Amino acid sequence: MSDSPDHGHAFEDFNPRVREGLTVVSRRGMLKTSLAGLAGLSLPALLQAESQGTARRTGKSVILLWMAGGPSHIDTWDPKPDRPLINRGPFGVTQTKLPGVLISEHLRKQAAMLDKFTLIRSVDCRKSNHEPNRVMQTGNREAGPRVNPRGHLYPAIGSIVAKHAGTNHAAMPPYVAFMKSRSHLAFAGYLGKRYDPFIGDRVADLPRLDLVGKPIGRNQVSDLFRLPAGLDQRRLYDRRTLLKDIDRLRSGLDRSGSMEAMDEYRRQAVELVIGGRARDAFDLSKEPAKTRDRYGKHLWCQQALLARRLVEAGSRFVTLDLSYHTASGTWDTHGDNIPPYGGITKGLGPLLPLFDHLITTLVGDLDERGLLDDVLVIAMGEFGRTPNMGTQGSTDGRNHWPVVMSICLAGGGMRHGQVIGSTERDGGHIRSRPVTPGDLAATIYRHVGVPLDTTYEDPRGRPNNIVIDGRPIAELL
Repeated sequence: MSDSPDHGHAFEDFNPRVREGLTVVSRRGMLKTSLAGLAGLSLPALLQAESQGTARRTGKSVILLWMAGGPSHIDTWDPKPDRPLINRGPFGVTQTKLPGVLISEHLRKQAAMLDKFTLIRSVDCRKSNHEPNRVMQTGNREAGPRVNPRGHLYPAIGSIVAKHAGTNHAAMPPYVAFMKSRSHLAFAGYLGKRYDPFIGDRVADLPRLDLVGKPIGRNQVSDLFRLPAGLDQRRLYDRRTLLKDIDRLRSGLDRSGSMEAMDEYRRQAVELVIGGRARDAFDLSKEPAKTRDRYGKHLWCQQALLARRLVEAGSRFVTLDLSYHTASGTWDTHGDNIPPYGGITKGLGPLLPLFDHLITTLVGDLDERGLLDDVLVIAMGEFGRTPNMGTQGSTDGRNHWPVVMSICLAGGGMRHGQVIGSTERDGGHIRSRPVTPGDLAATIYRHVGVPLDTTYEDPRGRPNNIVIDGRPIAELL
């Protein structure tokens, strides 16, 4: 998503705003717009998969809080308060609800409810990089386009979940992402575009921020769920006319690779556009003012509330790209002399209280609504940061460190209130219980009901395992 007022819209390939489309009351224009959206929503293929018994509706879902850029583990969940300043960093620590467990002083809300979280301090993130981010979001170390020409083809965990677990409600997209930059997400790759995430920014009324997080004074507005004047649901349900219009578009859709043939599932696919469930889930005005105030007005917090609404309505996997910047990501805190990211004090410092409020509000809300056992919340980036500060000529920046990182999890009916793994005294290397990207992927698949021996085929017909070098994290089960 670009913050330019002239950025491209979701339906460029279908030219929905030309005269035959939305500028004149035309069924064809509406179909071009809604079908372009459906190409991302993947509902026809999803419904077909469900009818064939390949999708398992378990009621389970995942919210991934993607901290694009790579948060410093030492300045968040794995502090080293007894080390020299150059290693421990400028922040103090706070005692958590778990005896003897300390985290950053800027995560006080999380500290007070850490019994609902698990910290993993020993994630082995070797080969992970950003621009684009792939390894941790696919669970596959080979999914690094910078070093592997086929890296971008390994499917996102969310895409595999969308294909093999389906959605929890047929009127909802299975995999939704709120995206600041395409380089921050993994996509469906070998699975095909129909399992790419549906980009929620295109339909949600959300504030827009500039590249350093300042509001630009207007919201992102979409008309995807609005029917053009003069076109009502009765006319859409005229199947004879509808099928003719869809047939005229089908060949173009198939050539783009965005959709498979829409046979008996056409009617259900159109239902997603004109039905109320998805539209209402993306509409924050439907939420009580008290809850909206609880989350707050910041873009990321409103996206977190939308994530809760989406999984509650039936989406299976939701990713929030927590970044202001479209390049490497806002959590890429190299140093205060390296704008726009800043270093630990001026860059990471303001992010942590905001993140602290976001994650604790989300987890608390899910818990109060009886959803927490079904929804697995994961917060992570692509790697940790160097043990010592002072990289790239700065005094308090930290460079990339794909040797180890920390992540946190909550919910999913798993065992929480624990710390898994540890690092050496300076936080530079794993000391105990390494956890791989494959372990994380296997844990997610087990949660949503995707068999761990599932495979997918590449264009040559060769099977690929969805779990590479991993097994579900036993301490959570």
